[in-house]
Amino acid sequence: MNMWHCSVLCLLLLGAGGVLGGALSQGPTYGERGSDLGLQVFQKVASAKPLENVVLSPHGVASILGMLLPGAHGETRRQIFTALRYKKNGPYKMLKKLHKTLTVQSNKQLVLLANALFRQTGFPLEESFMATNKANFQCENGTVDFSNPQAAADLINSWVNNKTKGHIPSLVKADMLDPAFTRLVAVNSIYFKGLWKSRFLPENTKMRTFNGGDGTAYKVPTMSQLAVYNMGQASTPQGLKYKVVELPYHGNTASMLIVLPEEDTPLSEVIPHIGTATVQSWAKLMHQRKVRLLIPKFTAEAEVDLEAPLSALGLTDMFADGKADFRHLSSEPVHVSKALQKAKIEVNEDGTKASAATTAILLARSSPPWVTVDRPFLFLVRHNPTGTILFAGQINQP
Repeated sequence: MNMWHCSVLCLLLLGAGGVLGGALSQGPTYGERGSDLGLQVFQKVASAKPLENVVLSPHGVASILGMLLPGAHGETRRQIFTALRYKKNGPYKMLKKLHKTLTVQSNKQLVLLANALFRQTGFPLEESFMATNKANFQCENGTVDFSNPQAAADLINSWVNNKTKGHIPSLVKADMLDPAFTRLVAVNSIYFKGLWKSRFLPENTKMRTFNGGDGTAYKVPTMSQLAVYNMGQASTPQGLKYKVVELPYHGNTASMLIVLPEEDTPLSEVIPHIGTATVQSWAKLMHQRKVRLLIPKFTAEAEVDLEAPLSALGLTDMFADGKADFRHLSSEPVHVSKALQKAKIEVNEDGTKASAATTAILLARSSPPWVTVDRPFLFLVRHNPTGTILFAGQINQP
């Protein structure tokens, strides 16, 4: 039975004084606004690594910026607002509603979100900053002694390991933490685990050829099943065609969308075109069809330094010592010294909770079309009620 699970961590360090080495028609939802910025970050990372596997959580990027927002002032605040396209009259009510929707009891088996602020012992955080994050993100607060970087890293990594159920055992290295200047580490964790609505049978998994992004032909375990999927064909403004197939998870709350370009089209030419509005537009193009779907099992993990892509998108002041303005976070001047995200994804047919997922295997009288995912592809994991993109990735080599 097919289980899919993945976990991601997003981290921001704030150092002071030192530098370390589904959407509705009335406009995008807050889930989509944040996801759109996260997808732009993903596009920057993917364009720099066109032949590698990349996995990132767009929602994780937006969440960490949302946690910093109540502490920001002036130009620093304006840059965060502009990048996230949040409305000026207080986004917190909407962010609180989004977090609540993603973490409702019925989602507990699917999505686990956790946020924490680890501050230097004795470092004064503004009460309103902590209260806003507690209200919006159920943010945990902890104190750490950064003068012992190894012990501080161990404590934060233990939290990370626990919240991602062991999938990301460590995130922070001791040498990232300046013992004299580190004041605060903000962490956002997303753990996702979904059972396919229509399960793949392990006995149908066979070794098949996958043509990697670098031109190498790999033999990889490829899952196969005959089922009804929502699928369609779309094209970029330049006329490059690609297929979209939706694989719903059990419960229909979330789906994985597979984007497969035509055989002669590089994935790198399609990715810049994908935003939340594009994803929304696919709904009109997709129809239920009985198909034979072949898709490789794959695992991918990546660590992404977020400073360069966020700076390229206009978020520059928060990284600049002397320019960053977080006066509503603390009376002591601080800036962001490191922004990092680690993500991991596994797609396979396993699952200890497999008994909960049942499906009817459809037998075709005439030969159905085959969709063979045997070349570089893009995947998106979307929370359908809010349009939030929880994960995005490109797979060049399963």
